[in-house]
Amino acid sequence: MSGFVEKPEAVQVPGLVHLHTGKVRDLYQNEAGDLVMVASDRISAYDWVLPTEIPDKGRVLTQLSLWWFDQLAELVPNHVISTTLPPGAPEDWRGRTLVCRSLRMTPVECVARGYLAGSGLVEYQQSRTVCGLALPEGLEDGSELPAAIFTPATKAEVGEHDENVSYEEIARRLGAEAAAELRQTTLAVYARGRDIAKERGIILADTKFEFGYDGEDLVLADEVLTPDSSRFWPADTWEPGHPQPSFDKQFVRDWLTSAESGWDRHSEQPPPPMPQDVVDRTRGKYIEAYERLTGVRWS
Repeated sequence: MSGFVEKPEAVQVPGLVHLHTGKVRDLYQNEAGDLVMVASDRISAYDWVLPTEIPDKGRVLTQLSLWWFDQLAELVPNHVISTTLPPGAPEDWRGRTLVCRSLRMTPVECVARGYLAGSGLVEYQQSRTVCGLALPEGLEDGSELPAAIFTPATKAEVGEHDENVSYEEIARRLGAEAAAELRQTTLAVYARGRDIAKERGIILADTKFEFGYDGEDLVLADEVLTPDSSRFWPADTWEPGHPQPSFDKQFVRDWLTSAESGWDRHSEQPPPPMPQDVVDRTRGKYIEAYERLTGVRWS
């Protein structure tokens, strides 16, 4: 059992219909049929949405996604229509709200990996493969792969694990042409993101994208290349053979698995509230990632 410690009640706004509350985002539809996506300050770890929020996190994710959408525009269109606050929306939504095209979403998390970490590392240690793709001997935690690979996963409900699947399985479900387009676009976007991040002293180890279709056109959706959807590592401390420091919720995971938290992640008990220093350090990492990538000071 996992999910929300306590699922938040959706804010009601005249003219908007609440559709869904996810781990981080709340989704609405306006009267024109467009989607209104609001990024909260919620944070999740080990399949739980935690009871303590990280101030400014939703704004950081939204503003960083917008910056990346601009960097990637020549590779793939995105779903953003406007950042204008809907009439009657609370002021707290400012800076964290996107009005987006309603797309026919693909039921696939499109994951690109350039380095070995996470579930890819676990599978490699067992079988020398990742999502069925054979990799050379001798790789270790944090190793750079010979070339970036496309390792799709099926989307899971809140509280459930996304499940890694083979490319052949995606081709079977979606058709060969759609699978090929998803793989090609995912790897192209990853390569652009990796190169831009490298210029700023950051390794983009892996990332996941969500795509949908507007008619026949493939469109990049949701968030893109944020600390929630990507592993960012400082390049100057990269050293394969052990877990790398990262610009994400590392402090949260470390605290949750420490004796200090008193929490057993394998139990059915929800995680406890986080101490202020863990909140502050996590917020600092999100902001540092934003500032290093965009070159813009957070305010």
